[in-house]
Amino acid sequence: MTGSVGIVMLVHTALARAEQVARHWAAAGCPVVIHVDKMVPRTTHDAFVASLADLPDVLFSRRYRCEWGTWGLVAATQSASERMLAAFPAVRHVYLASGSCLPLRPVQELIDYLAARPRTDFIESATTSDVPWTVGGLDEERFTLRFPFSWRKNRYLFDRYVALQRKVGFKRRIPHGIVPHMGSQWWCLTRQTLSAILQDPERSTYDRYFSKVWIPDESYFQTLARQYSTNIESRSLTLSKFDFQGKPHIFYDDHLQLLRRSDCFVARKIWPHAERLFEAFLTDEASAMKRTEPNPGKIDRIFAKAVERRTRGRAGLYMQSRWPNQDWENGVTSGPYSVFGGFSDLFEDFEDWLGRATDARVHGHLFGPKRVEYGGGQNVMNGALSDSAAVRDYSPRAFLANLIWNTRGERQCFQFGPADAQDITWFIAKDPNAQISVISGAWAVPLFKSNRNFADIRKEAAELQKIESEFLNTLRSPYAKARIRIWTMAEFIEAPMEPLQSIIDEIGHRALRRLAEAPKMADLSGFGQFLQNLKNQGMHPHLMGDFSLERDTSVPAKQPRKPYLVQ
Repeated sequence: MTGSVGIVMLVHTALARAEQVARHWAAAGCPVVIHVDKMVPRTTHDAFVASLADLPDVLFSRRYRCEWGTWGLVAATQSASERMLAAFPAVRHVYLASGSCLPLRPVQELIDYLAARPRTDFIESATTSDVPWTVGGLDEERFTLRFPFSWRKNRYLFDRYVALQRKVGFKRRIPHGIVPHMGSQWWCLTRQTLSAILQDPERSTYDRYFSKVWIPDESYFQTLARQYSTNIESRSLTLSKFDFQGKPHIFYDDHLQLLRRSDCFVARKIWPHAERLFEAFLTDEASAMKRTEPNPGKIDRIFAKAVERRTRGRAGLYMQSRWPNQDWENGVTSGPYSVFGGFSDLFEDFEDWLGRATDARVHGHLFGPKRVEYGGGQNVMNGALSDSAAVRDYSPRAFLANLIWNTRGERQCFQFGPADAQDITWFIAKDPNAQISVISGAWAVPLFKSNRNFADIRKEAAELQKIESEFLNTLRSPYAKARIRIWTMAEFIEAPMEPLQSIIDEIGHRALRRLAEAPKMADLSGFGQFLQNLKNQGMHPHLMGDFSLERDTSVPAKQPRKPYLVQ
């Protein structure tokens, strides 16, 4: 006996799988009408028809050319639906599926589910202002413009013609009495609603209008169902997921458990070679999923996470196949790190002291001019990162991002100064993971300690001051997102323990506590006179702050107060 649910299948490829699924529908008592795309060769089509000739309730409809986004898909659906209604009068619901659709639950459950809802139409149908999924920039305009050129084959002409119509203000007239709606192509309509659409006296008017609409298979039945249906549930019984480009997700064998969790009756698109999926779902009722309300929302979170991973990637991970545009990256680095400017110049044992105080990996000048100064004098770091300055300078951003990614879980600290390669400055300034601490002007201490001709010192000091000034301007830019602290050398040595404590607390590898020791500061006796000599030679060292000639740069020990007694 012919069942109450009829299946209309639109087939264009993987005909062997389509035959397998059609037999599954028919075995459960569902009549099937199949439309085969006219682009399928005649010999292939005839062989497919012959393969199903033993099933009396499997019929074929008139063939149309079905190019994506064109009227042919609607015409094919109309033709197959008309044959379904004419050939099988007992059919109460017509379920539209494709050759790549796969029933996930026993067909009898779908029949029982629809029998309990004899007047309900399941079709996703929403106005253009209510849908968030349109991709391509055409919402209302798909109903008011003309589209004589194929979006896929003549994209240039398609875009130019749309732009021309916008420029001249062209708009098509929407037929009186209808409000355009959109939704999934895959619906399940009652005989009453579907026959009313196909037998409408104004059908020729509607067909003429929608034949010029862009992607009419997502709007024709979705719009006209609103004219005749007495009870619409605006959802599809078919699980169909799309990516951020509007392309359908394809389900493979490793999606088996995911599809089981959806509780949906049918899913598309199934990869034709997904043997496990076809074996698992085209099975007997005892092995199928439990009876429950279809709920594709249960797996929406997984798809949303997959889309985010595909479009944004993981923070700080750059792939050659997906190098992001400027400022499109999902986090420029994968974890926090610290940059110190001038500290190793002002303190003699700063790197060793910082390592003891924080348990972090402390490097020297990673962007030094001669080599990459890894901590402990290493020549190679995690991820086979060499200490070659030439390799590093090929892409400083990639070098630093790789270093932070390859050492995840371990805080990296490194020194940076005006003598280093400066191409990385904007990268670290805009990185929210960067903690940048700078003692401005401290680069002058090694020059002060050097035994060089003063003319050479003055020339280098002028160059280093110019470079550091540009770096400080970068750090003070409104686009900088790093955590930045800047002290002049003069104000830092006034009370060095307080800024050192704040830096250590922010790194936070150990429990917060007061510092028990400080790094050894370089002897700055005569440094004020050195700066004055630079001034006398015509170079004005302003980044160090106010150093007087008589300034005592030693850090005075705090004298304990004498106890006193209040009577």
